[in-house]
Amino acid sequence: MTVFIMVAGAFTGTHVWQETATRLAAAGGAALPVALTGLDAARPAEPSVPADLETHIADVLAVVDAVEAGRDIVLVGHDYGIHPVVGAADRRAGRIARIVYLDCGMPRNGVPALAAVPDQALRARLAERSRSGSPDGEVTPPTGEEWQRWGSTAGVPGPALDRLSALAAPQPLGTLLQPLRLSGAVAAVPVSGVLCTGNGVGIDLVQRLVDLGDPALAALAEPQVGFFELATGHWPMLSCPAELAETLLRAAAGGGRRLRPAGADSAPAHLRPFPLDLPEVARDRKGRVDLYAPAGAPPRPAVVFVHGGPVPAGARPTPRDWPALVGHARLAAAEGVVGATLDHRLHDLADYGRAAEDVADAVEAVRSDPRVDPDRIALWFFSGGGLLSADWLAAPPAWLRCLAASYPVLAPLPNWGLTGSRFHPVRAVAHAGGLPVVLVRAGLETPEIAATVASFVAAAEDCGARLELVDVPNGHHGFETLDPPEETRPALLRAMRSVIAHLEG
Repeated sequence: MTVFIMVAGAFTGTHVWQETATRLAAAGGAALPVALTGLDAARPAEPSVPADLETHIADVLAVVDAVEAGRDIVLVGHDYGIHPVVGAADRRAGRIARIVYLDCGMPRNGVPALAAVPDQALRARLAERSRSGSPDGEVTPPTGEEWQRWGSTAGVPGPALDRLSALAAPQPLGTLLQPLRLSGAVAAVPVSGVLCTGNGVGIDLVQRLVDLGDPALAALAEPQVGFFELATGHWPMLSCPAELAETLLRAAAGGGRRLRPAGADSAPAHLRPFPLDLPEVARDRKGRVDLYAPAGAPPRPAVVFVHGGPVPAGARPTPRDWPALVGHARLAAAEGVVGATLDHRLHDLADYGRAAEDVADAVEAVRSDPRVDPDRIALWFFSGGGLLSADWLAAPPAWLRCLAASYPVLAPLPNWGLTGSRFHPVRAVAHAGGLPVVLVRAGLETPEIAATVASFVAAAEDCGARLELVDVPNGHHGFETLDPPEETRPALLRAMRSVIAHLEG
């Protein structure tokens, strides 16, 4: 018999697992939700001894040690709960058959759970409390719509969300600030990842991250790791308990989709050829910026292409050398304007501010080049770089003649922790005035990103923005090099020529 030991996330207790546990038991398994000290009414904290991460690891170990020998133990960690789960598995690696990461990050040795808190503003405030020498205390639980700052509540019925708020407990600050300490033994335990796509991440996205070659993600493509998807938000035990129970049973049996190791294919999607045959153009590299200038008398208008992300810092080649970016720059040069690519430092979701500064610096470098007319500039954003367009939409300078975006993210996804930040193009477009915007939409975009694009289009229509849509009905996210459909060539040419028309008008 398989024993599922389940650990809930921040502010929550054993009650969230009730329906899932019932279904697991009906299927012949045993389900043991763990009462974490200070978070569950069944295990109050001692007033004189605040709970920390080690306290919660001990709570999980107590349940593990109470399971009779010979049972297969599957540890399930949701959200914050994965930190005590991994800590306990590291100390009882020989007893654990599998760890299930339920819509959560990857804990690392020496890193506190605070690093995984999605709300970046809250994360910064708590980090400041830690630096100021005030690690004790609690974090007030969210209520109602505030839960969205911790993950998408998509699919959670209203009464269940009300009960989640009513039973929520303050999170002991020490559980978030104490670093996780691992011996490395946990690396031998098989792993399953369950991704809730309504919270912004699916298996294909994880595969793309692995393809970038970040060593920290290489373990995700090992044979003992399988992945599942649930089409729901961050709390599947409340939104789809039956589907979650079925998925946990499949995970315990070793099922799930395996990822392809980086380099296993001749070329991952982001390094496949650009679909247009273009003439070679000499590249002029200066710092983080590459210029592709057509022959002829300067100055000429320029299009600056801003890559997406986050892209791991160790990814090679860097984005400005990816075929899609180089192809767009060469296409611009073939059409008679300067194309520019750049590398910005969007390596993590917390890096949008730094990346925005890099983009602004790159634009000024392009404008100062003698081959460029500084008063005729266009910016073109891709994928996750779409959020970086917000600054330019909110206050477009006179020399910015057009803004374009291809398969962009145009509002922070639920688990990105950027809801209250300035990087929100859907809100910013109301201030774009007469700035032309060319938007290239992928018809087979992921639902979560497509929703941000739809919101942007609606907002642009409401404020009378100058929006032109270029649709690629059969295109996926990153279609130019992923799997370019027949309409790719005309769509790319139409979008480029529209941008150039605005530059030359």
